Amino acid sequence: MVSLEVTFLGTSAAMPTVDRSLSSVVVNRNGTLHIFDAGEGMQYNFIRASLGFNKRTMLFITHLHSDHILGILGFLQTLSLQGRTMPIDIFGPEPLYDFIIENFRLLNVNLTFQINIHKILDSQGTLVEEKEYKILYCKSEHGPGICSYAYCLLENDRPGKFDIRKAKELGIPEGEMYGLLQKGFDIVDKNRVIHSSEIVGQKRPGRKIGISGDTRPSENLCSFFRNCDLLIFESTFSINELTKAKESYHSTALETATLAKMASVQRLCLTHFSSRYKDLNVLLNEARSVFLSTEIAFDLKLIRVDYRS
Repeated sequence: MVSLEVTFLGTSAAMPTVDRSLSSVVVNRNGTLHIFDAGEGMQYNFIRASLGFNKRTMLFITHLHSDHILGILGFLQTLSLQGRTMPIDIFGPEPLYDFIIENFRLLNVNLTFQINIHKILDSQGTLVEEKEYKILYCKSEHGPGICSYAYCLLENDRPGKFDIRKAKELGIPEGEMYGLLQKGFDIVDKNRVIHSSEIVGQKRPGRKIGISGDTRPSENLCSFFRNCDLLIFESTFSINELTKAKESYHSTALETATLAKMASVQRLCLTHFSSRYKDLNVLLNEARSVFLSTEIAFDLKLIRVDYRS
């Protein structure tokens, strides 16, 4: 079974608190690390989480606000000091390229590995396409002049369940023919045609994880995140601060939960909390009044995302 785990490296908004670092979350799919945002000092919790210094890694930036990008340089230098050799692909809004390259020049940064910076120029599409999954992006709403994106990791559909008992009853030889049937191909055995659909059930959906970045809720994002197994969405404010949320292009916990319900997600995790909230149960209870399957993120929280039964 392919493992899919989420680790929160930072869950605070704008400024760190005593127990919360700035925005960063890692989706670890079978040892490949997908890091979304790199708030200042995120490498500290990366080290504490024992995620590994030389694994295949991709970094995705939602937007160029300091609490989401100032950790990039420190993170890359930490990996270099640990002797990393594998390249890293970095994806984000177009100005991200200049931010990284100019800081490297000013600080005379020399890494032990290569970085490949990819500029996102469109409003929606596919960034990464692997054999078993892809990374999708969608423009979000974080204010005039701010180019911001949400992301999804979407696995391909899995083959249906293989009915081995029926295969044996039909006398199908094990091995190559089993593999062909499971991949959806019909076979010919002993002058008879055996259809894959006789042995293999309907395809089963892969898993889907959504990451909002900073944004107002929108119909576009509701569609983008539809049927997520896990949705990680910013909840900077309580509904009592709705005016503030609208002015700063952030979301309230109630709005986030409403979007999760409309998008038919399985599980919602709130993150990116304003430091004004000392008791986050205020936000949790607000969200659960609309969408019960809601939980609160905290630094180093680990979520395992299983296949649906």
